[in-house]
Amino acid sequence: MPHDGPSQAKAASAAASRIAAAQETKRQRLRLVIRAAGMLPVLLLLCVGFHFLSDSRFFTGQNLGIVLQQAAVNTVLAAGMTFVILTGGIDLSVGSILAAAAMAGLTVSKLPDVGSLWLPVAVLTGLVFGVINGALIALLRLPPFIVTLGSLTAVRGLARLLGADTTVFNPAIPYAFIGNASLTLIPGVASIPWLSVIALLVILISWLVLRRTVLGVHIYAVGGNESAARLAGIKVWGVLIFVYGVSGLLAGLGGAMQAARLYAANGLQLGQSYELDAITAVILGGTSFVGGIGSVWGTLIGALIIAVLSNGLILTGVSDIWQYVIKGLVIIGAVALDRYRLQGSART
Repeated sequence: MPHDGPSQAKAASAAASRIAAAQETKRQRLRLVIRAAGMLPVLLLLCVGFHFLSDSRFFTGQNLGIVLQQAAVNTVLAAGMTFVILTGGIDLSVGSILAAAAMAGLTVSKLPDVGSLWLPVAVLTGLVFGVINGALIALLRLPPFIVTLGSLTAVRGLARLLGADTTVFNPAIPYAFIGNASLTLIPGVASIPWLSVIALLVILISWLVLRRTVLGVHIYAVGGNESAARLAGIKVWGVLIFVYGVSGLLAGLGGAMQAARLYAANGLQLGQSYELDAITAVILGGTSFVGGIGSVWGTLIGALIIAVLSNGLILTGVSDIWQYVIKGLVIIGAVALDRYRLQGSART
C-alpha cells in the first residue's frame, strides 16, 4: 500500500509525457501541412475575391486562359531564378536577356533558308549570356548583384543594337502556335495555351533536376553553406556556372515565347522589370533569399499569384498607377515574409 503513491505518480507522469509527445507530433504535422500548402491558400482566396469583385468575370474560360498566358513567361523566368536564389545568388539580368534573345530570334527568323532556326538561336543566346554571368561570378568571385546589374544594362544595350533600336516584326514567324494557340484536352470543352504547357514542362524538368539528381543536392548544399560544400568536395564553381546558365537559358526561352506571342520585339521595352516579377514569384513561393531552402512548385504558385493579382486589378478597374504601387508592396511583403520564415525556422 505505501508504494501506491509513487506508482501512481510515475503512471501520471508517463501519461503526461505521452500526451505532450502526441501534442508535439500534431504540431509538427500541422507545420508540415502549412509548409506544404505554402501560398496556395492565398492564391485561392485571391481568385475567389476577384471573382466577386469583378461581377463574376474572373472564373470564365476566356479569362482563365488569359491568366495562364500571363503567368507562363514569368513562370519560366522564375524557374531559372529559383536555381540561382537556391545558391544564395540573384540574377537581375533576366529581363534584358529575354529581350536580347527575342531580338536575336526574330532577326534570324527573317533570314531566308535559316528562318526556322530562330527558336534555338533565341534559347542559345540566353544560355551564352547566362554562362558569362556564371563564369564572372564563379571564377572571378565577383558579387552576383554587381555582375547581373551590369549585365542588365549591357545586355539591354546589345538588344537595342540587334534591332538598330527599332521594333522588329515578323508576322510569318515559324512556330508561332506556341505563343497563341492552345493544346486541346477535350474537343470543344477544354484546352490549355501552349505557353502554359511549356511553362509546366519547365517546372517539371526543374523539379526533377533539383530533387532527383546529385546536381540538385549540390545546388542546395552550396546555398546552405558554400564553404562546407567546397570542403565536401563539391565543385562550387561548376554549380554556379550551371545555375546561371540555366537562368539565362530559360530567359532565352522566355524571349522566344514572347516573340512567338507578339510576332515582334523591341530591345528597349521588352522584358522591362521582368526580373522583379520573377524574384517576387520565387520568394512568394517559399525560396529563401539566403539560399538552400525552396521548391520550384512553390515558385509556380508565386507566379500564378502575380498573374492573378495583375489580372484581377485590371478586371476591377484599378488604374495602372495603383497597380505599380500594389506590386511594389507585394515585393516588400515577399521579402518580409522570407525574413519571418527564417526567424520561424531558427525558433523551431
